[in-house]
Amino acid sequence: MTRTIVALFLILAALCLQRAGAQAVDADSGKGCQSLASADFTGVQDAPAFITSASLVYAQGNVPSYCKVQGYVVPQVGFEVRVPSGNWNSRFIEIGCGGFCGYYNGDQCNQQLRNGFACVVTDMGHKGTMDDTLWAMNNLQAQMDFGFRATHVGAVIGKAIVERFYGKSPQKTYYVGCSTGGYQGVMEAQRYPWDFDGIVAGAPDIHEGLANVRALWTSRTALDADGKPRLSSATLHLVHDAALEKCDMADGLKDGILGNPLGCKFDPGDLVCKGGNTKGCITQTDAEIVHKLYAGAMTSKGEPITSEGFWPGSELYWQEISSPWSEEQFFKYAWAGYTTGSGWKYTDFNFDDDYKRLGVAPQYDNSNPDLRNFKRAGGKILIYEGGDDTIDLPGAVTDYYEAVEREMGGRSATQSFARLFVIPGMEHCVGGPGATTIDYFAYLQDWVEKGQAPEKLIGSHVSDEYLISHHPGLDFSKDRDVKLWQASWGLPEPLDPAIPVSFKRPVYPYPTLTRYLGHGDPNDASSFGPVEPKSDEPK
Repeated sequence: MTRTIVALFLILAALCLQRAGAQAVDADSGKGCQSLASADFTGVQDAPAFITSASLVYAQGNVPSYCKVQGYVVPQVGFEVRVPSGNWNSRFIEIGCGGFCGYYNGDQCNQQLRNGFACVVTDMGHKGTMDDTLWAMNNLQAQMDFGFRATHVGAVIGKAIVERFYGKSPQKTYYVGCSTGGYQGVMEAQRYPWDFDGIVAGAPDIHEGLANVRALWTSRTALDADGKPRLSSATLHLVHDAALEKCDMADGLKDGILGNPLGCKFDPGDLVCKGGNTKGCITQTDAEIVHKLYAGAMTSKGEPITSEGFWPGSELYWQEISSPWSEEQFFKYAWAGYTTGSGWKYTDFNFDDDYKRLGVAPQYDNSNPDLRNFKRAGGKILIYEGGDDTIDLPGAVTDYYEAVEREMGGRSATQSFARLFVIPGMEHCVGGPGATTIDYFAYLQDWVEKGQAPEKLIGSHVSDEYLISHHPGLDFSKDRDVKLWQASWGLPEPLDPAIPVSFKRPVYPYPTLTRYLGHGDPNDASSFGPVEPKSDEPK
């Protein structure tokens, strides 16, 4: 009994000392944090900044205490830096935003704070919502900040604040983002190749102007004059089922996921009703619409303007196509000199001529395949894209990556520092029927710090039953709600081992495909292996 009491006393004493030590750390960090509020950062080269607030945020739940610093880089790039008050791992990360940004997504730093990272986010140079671009009207500075500057100056000032707080510079620096965040990552590799040691760029917009042209084509093709879908849900299900019937087994397994949508030779014309039959078939008009959505933006003569459109297998997500209010805003306000009046509508875009004017705004162009400086700097970039993505189309991403391979001297030379992974059955950034939960950042960090290039990624599909039982407030028949549960904009946290998964799959660097070996558990990643696409398939 005496020994038990002594042991309990020692445990309590240790806990008290630990708590006292933590309070001391917090007290010291609080003083250091408050000192940042009056620190002068106006002399930071290329990113002169003013601090508007700095305060210690105490630990809550599984988020450790941190110093929260807000301010702006001249003239208008707002930023938020979160610096762990203790146990810093000497690493720095910047996290991208989504849509047209205009806000701080600082809570996306929490996972990396738990891992000891200092973290920065920016508003990309303006205040607004993810959809509006009124901030860009007659504001070339804001357009340039969003286009290419804000991410860079966010990195510069973020590192300066971390160095001031800890008295030393970060040893390794990273960037992670998806959608617009992916666009930011690709732009960084091109224009500021010395900012980061490693970049994760998910579902990147390739050339913001052309991305909006692609979106306009989608809406103009899929919606009628009143903004209502031209294709019914029944039609889309017929087309989707037919695409699966034609191509699902290409990866050796009939599982409702197209492992090689690029190689799927599916013709929607085969579904056109014949001989007066109206059941289990589609109209000729519907077939033409489907064909245009697969083909992508083109002139009235059928000449392609940009990369191909939707990939087979994504048809059920076409139900989510809505009126392109944000794209209309972009062309009205964010493209200096593009339109002649506020009454311009998305239906006014001329696909025969207007795309030729995109060069007037080079601030939105991140399609340069020359990554020599990034490679020379020792940088690594992991790009990922969903095969079912209907927002940032996978064809634009594969086209860009292939251009990088040509510019950089071939596949081997390129994959020494840049790799693309196309995730079968994944929609925009996350979600979909495939194995779409992947800790991309862990693979990138191993590549940067251990020299372990990602020969494959292992993805998991979280059990639908688990999602429904643990999140009764969300409708998991709607993919958008699944995305709300998962990490937003492609920064998924590593799965808790207690969370059940339905299946796992490996994903190999593009263009290598994944194929079932013909034996073993089809829900186990070890039952799959790599296969190169056939010579007559697109690469």
